Amino acid sequence: MAVAAAAASIAVGQVARTDKRKDRSRSPRGQAKSESDAKITHDVNKAEVDLLDGHSAEDIFRSSQNRSGYTYDDLICLPGHIAFGVHDVCLDSRFSKGITLKTPIVSSPMDTVTEHKMAIAMALQGGIGVIHTNLTVDAQVREVMQVKKFKNGFIMDPICVKPTMSLLELDELRQKCGFMGFPVTEDGKMGSKLLGLVTQRDTDFLDSRASTQVGAVMEKVGDLVLAEEGVELAAANQIIRDKKLGKLPVVTKGGRLVALVARADLNKQADFPLATKDKNGSLMVAAAIGTRPADRDRVRALVAAGVDAIIVDSSQGDSTFQHDIIRWMKVEFPELQVVGGNVVTRQQAKHLIECGVDGLRVGMGIGSICTTQEVCACGRAQASAVYNVAKVARAYGIPILADGGISSPGHIVKALCLGAGAAMCGSLLAGTEETPGEY
Repeated sequence: MAVAAAAASIAVGQVARTDKRKDRSRSPRGQAKSESDAKITHDVNKAEVDLLDGHSAEDIFRSSQNRSGYTYDDLICLPGHIAFGVHDVCLDSRFSKGITLKTPIVSSPMDTVTEHKMAIAMALQGGIGVIHTNLTVDAQVREVMQVKKFKNGFIMDPICVKPTMSLLELDELRQKCGFMGFPVTEDGKMGSKLLGLVTQRDTDFLDSRASTQVGAVMEKVGDLVLAEEGVELAAANQIIRDKKLGKLPVVTKGGRLVALVARADLNKQADFPLATKDKNGSLMVAAAIGTRPADRDRVRALVAAGVDAIIVDSSQGDSTFQHDIIRWMKVEFPELQVVGGNVVTRQQAKHLIECGVDGLRVGMGIGSICTTQEVCACGRAQASAVYNVAKVARAYGIPILADGGISSPGHIVKALCLGAGAAMCGSLLAGTEETPGEY
């Protein structure tokens, strides 16, 4: 009994010592370290899961909790990891179902933004320009034809003078334009019969400038070196070099002036690998029309001139008037690319898609000169409009143009991220050398 009691006492002592050691292992310092290690492990695992800490467009625009409209300035793109160079970036996109762009920028059909000069510049850089409709039919047709006939290196619309112009008037024109030589034509317009060429050396040191006419001092056409219409640019440049010419007029067989090549431009000429061209190698151009019955004659004339696309220019695109003219164009000219708009809702977009549009123009009341929201109380925040219309248009293979609210390159990037095929720019381009008018 005594032996058993002693053994039991020893066992109890060992258990007590073990429990004390266990208790010592749970000291505040040790316990805190264990908890800290566990927290670190948990935080690391959680951080791995939460690395994508922004919001997707779906989260922002389609959440049942969100009833807000977003502008471009309400959103910002989060940066990511870069493992490529600028030369690896591809901006290929679509203006319409049948027209692709290397540069997703379109110049707006505003009378302060797009006529032939802007349309040419846009097409050379991989975009496209839309000739505005605030012109007579004939004038708009001429603008389209100047784009279609453009050849890089040729001056297609040189300033011409009449033979009856006085030297005093010529001096004023030189001061205004900044250059000294001008073709002299019968009526002072491009496309009429060439009579000669007047340069600074023809008029230097002459008195009686108010009474002396250009026709009396110009170099007559018979003494000029001319190139015939259809000449290649390389051949024209070689003529200028060989003959030491300042300017080389290009004329038809009938002697009408169609272009001019200038020596000063030889070093400026460059290739444009991104240029937007049709199957014949001509630059592509679009034109705007309205929805009135008379605009059908305008469409016929524009198509005859070679226009590549028509944009129906209306602040409210979902109207019976636009539906009718879109359907008519797609029946009359099945190959013509037609862009409808403007729309800002999915339902509006669906209606125009059902009419047969090849592209949609999105935006209402947010352009630099647009007052639809103020006057009609209609419109939508542009980022929300672009995302929602792009969502439905994409399902039908229809590209959209984000029109309005573009005041910086960052806005263009946001528009593309939200689903636009291209950004339509107006005020961002106004006041440049290529825009109409004088500044």
